[in-house]
Amino acid sequence: MKLLGISGTIIGAKPRIVVEKVLDEVKKNHPEIEVELLDLRDYDVQFCDGRNPSTYNEDTKKVIDIVSSADFYIIGTPIFNGSITGPLKNLFDLINPKDFRNKVMGFIATGGTYQHYLVIENQLKPIAGFLRAFVAPGFVYANNDHFNQQNELVDQEVLQRVSALAEEVVFMQKALKAPKSVTV
Repeated sequence: MKLLGISGTIIGAKPRIVVEKVLDEVKKNHPEIEVELLDLRDYDVQFCDGRNPSTYNEDTKKVIDIVSSADFYIIGTPIFNGSITGPLKNLFDLINPKDFRNKVMGFIATGGTYQHYLVIENQLKPIAGFLRAFVAPGFVYANNDHFNQQNELVDQEVLQRVSALAEEVVFMQKALKAPKSVTV
């Protein structure tokens, strides 16, 4: 099983920091699970315009392949102007919706206020619903107060949510992929 963490921004570091924390928890507690981080800052992803995916540049095709081949996800975004980032929305648009179907998604977001956590409820979860993905019930939201001067996540309550989200996505993924017993 491959868990893909996605840092869905091309500026800023906080979403990646929190996504990596969740991935580290999974690696620590479930070494049998392969984890990978996809940071959109590392790729020149083209704007989705409806063309055949094979005609995009190499970075875009590589990102599509990485996302499509994962079994489940931790997806992070900063909240800008009360919304997810354009690069993350573009990523959702580039991926064939059937590649997300019946896969588990866990969400993290970072923002400048305590209220921006609602973007997870009002934007990310509906996108996952449209894609027919399974959404972990918990999520992680961290604002600037939850980080120290070195940009390290230090708030204990948020760190507990990181651990809980790591366990939830693994539990859900394993439950969905477990062999089904037949009852008569």
